[in-house]
Amino acid sequence: MSQSNLYPYQNRYPIQRRLPDKGRSREEILAEMTTMAREEDAAWENGKCSGTMYAGDHEHYHFLNQAFALFGHGNVLQRDICPSATRFEGEIIAMALDLFHAGEVKGSEPAGTITTGGTGSILHAMLSYREHARRHRNITRPNFIKPETAHPAFDKAAHLFGIETRTAPVDPKTTLVDLAWVESHIDENTVALVGSAGNYGYGTIDPIADLSRLALARKVGLHVDGCLGGFILPFGEELGYDIPIFDFRVPGVTSISADTHKYGYALKGTSVLLFRDKELRNSLYFTVPEWSGGKYMSPGMEGSRSGGLIAAAWAAMVQLGREGYLHYAKGIFETSSAMQQAVHSHPELRILGKPTFLFSFTSDVFDIYHINDFMRVRGWRFNGQQYPNAIHMAVTRPQIQPGVAEAFAADLAGAVAYAKEHAAEMPQSASIYGGVLGGMTDEAGEFIRAYMAHLLDAHQALPSRS
Repeated sequence: MSQSNLYPYQNRYPIQRRLPDKGRSREEILAEMTTMAREEDAAWENGKCSGTMYAGDHEHYHFLNQAFALFGHGNVLQRDICPSATRFEGEIIAMALDLFHAGEVKGSEPAGTITTGGTGSILHAMLSYREHARRHRNITRPNFIKPETAHPAFDKAAHLFGIETRTAPVDPKTTLVDLAWVESHIDENTVALVGSAGNYGYGTIDPIADLSRLALARKVGLHVDGCLGGFILPFGEELGYDIPIFDFRVPGVTSISADTHKYGYALKGTSVLLFRDKELRNSLYFTVPEWSGGKYMSPGMEGSRSGGLIAAAWAAMVQLGREGYLHYAKGIFETSSAMQQAVHSHPELRILGKPTFLFSFTSDVFDIYHINDFMRVRGWRFNGQQYPNAIHMAVTRPQIQPGVAEAFAADLAGAVAYAKEHAAEMPQSASIYGGVLGGMTDEAGEFIRAYMAHLLDAHQALPSRS
């Protein structure tokens, strides 16, 4: 990326290369930040941005910011002076357990914890399985099995915690995990299986009931990653959509992750991780009773946490209630259905699998990134995929605005005509989103990793001196 794209503010505002000798006024700072915020909000307010902003409601954000402001300075690690955090955290967990039918669990006490987001929930889930298996099954070389479509945070967990990842292939037509492969790769060191509800790439839901039967038969855990769909799929089921059961009503499901900061409409930075059995949750606890600084304990990897994020998540859930969540889910499912119908109307396009609120599509006639090139000029921002090249649309509340689905259909028709006309050419966005021709190789992977590291370096750096 060019320096102007990475650092668009470099010629408009002073660059802080050192702590300023004298502070600036609060008014000046807030004016500068307000300008940047309003300009960046314009990228999603029109409803043409896939995912990213799940509520897209400035009045709602203002309400959450007010809730955050009341408790943002508090540290929930210090419960003696922040007892409100116990109320907020306990009630968030209780509401989520109820949503996922933990009341039907028999023979154990369901429990949960609050994490910093989807990755945090996935990391903690895998850590809990590792620790529990070490204590109760004497497993020192654990492995877990996940579909290829499962979130990369599972790979991060394996990398951080020394767990072997066994990645199961998925059916190219249905996008769902290959159950026979999973069954054949379970062994005495397997601590958990993973299924998505739904996965980030395609919005499809793995066969959780079938994975449950495998997990129960082989006496291993089953984690359902509902980070993306957890706070919308239950309401889709209530509305009558064909949503397969994926929660604690399925007897083999031992943990579920669901992000309050996505379709829970909270601020970024909270997620819930739920367990069928409190003992599995408690394997995350970290205590040091002998430290000279006092007795230390934390419920997971984080120590200090802001009370503001937990308070805002609680406020979002209580303010919306089931009625509010159901209302927005209805609009999202209806809008997604209309958009999917627009895709189906073009024989050149093909939707992957059987999606829900999020759908992905490709083409067997031309490179799908020609569609992306055309739609990008019209203001649309999709998420790109590879193997096969595809683009997906995660429908959120900004898309349920009047006219957005109609604009999608009209622009898509123009994009198909453009793609057919330019089918022999290389699409501009293929180099950004698309897979390596001929499949990934070690050499290509090394080059791509180096480029990704370069981008991460740039995201944490300053523009070069002119």
